[in-house]
Amino acid sequence: MDIFGLDKPKRPPEGLEFLTTVYDNAELAVVRSILEGAGIPYLIKERGIGSTVTGYSMFGTDIYVRQEDLEVASGLLESDADEGAGNGDHNEDGARDSGDTTGNPE
Repeated sequence: MDIFGLDKPKRPPEGLEFLTTVYDNAELAVVRSILEGAGIPYLIKERGIGSTVTGYSMFGTDIYVRQEDLEVASGLLESDADEGAGNGDHNEDGARDSGDTTGNPE
C-alpha cells in the first residue's frame, strides 16, 4: 500500500545513486559504520517522520552514495550481510564446524 508516496525511495539528488533502505537506528548505524570505514560519503533521507523518536521507521530511511562509489558500497554491504548470515564457524566445505577436535561426530 503506497501511503502518500512514502513506500518507494524518491528520485536521488543529482550525482547520487540509491544504495539501500534501512528501517531502524541499529541497521542505520551498521551501514553508516561500513561506509565511514571505507571513506565513502553518503546522504541519508528519512521518509515520513523518520525514526528519531521511536528508533524504528515504518517507511524507512534511504541511503544514497555518489555514482562512482555505488559498486564498492553495494559490495561492502553485501559482504557484511553474507558474514552476518553465518551462525557459527564453518569448515572449508561450508559445513558447520562443531569445534570438536577429537574426530567424534556431533
